[in-house]
Amino acid sequence: MHTRFFDELSVGDKFETRAITISEGMILDFALTYDPQHMHTDKVQAEAGPFGGLIASGFQTMALSFRMFYDLGIVTESNIIGPGMDALRWTAPVHPGDTIHAVWEVLELTPSRSKPDRGTVRWRNTTYNQHGVEVMTYEPIMILRRSPQAAA
Repeated sequence: MHTRFFDELSVGDKFETRAITISEGMILDFALTYDPQHMHTDKVQAEAGPFGGLIASGFQTMALSFRMFYDLGIVTESNIIGPGMDALRWTAPVHPGDTIHAVWEVLELTPSRSKPDRGTVRWRNTTYNQHGVEVMTYEPIMILRRSPQAAA
């Protein structure tokens, strides 16, 4: 898919990512480096806990979801920066062996008043597992370049 500039997006546009299967090794590697809570790193404690075993860090799910979106190529040349995100929710655990994918929807488009070469996009990311169960939602915000024709 080619890069989309701000003016090439419309509210309601949806983009679906490829899927990725999360292994136990991936969960452990990420957690030991970035989120060493027992439900992500200790199989014995995790099995006795409310999830019945290891689960992926929500931060890992978020990072993978963004990576899958980035790999679509939609913002690789148009993205200036991501100033933040809102409404992050981890709605179901991600277990070893789960396969996740994400749907990104354009919620809002706001042209910059002070910089005519760009605009702000508010997205909704909804990430699902292989059973269609929603595991995470959040609303990332990106500042994208306008197409060269629109900015002129």
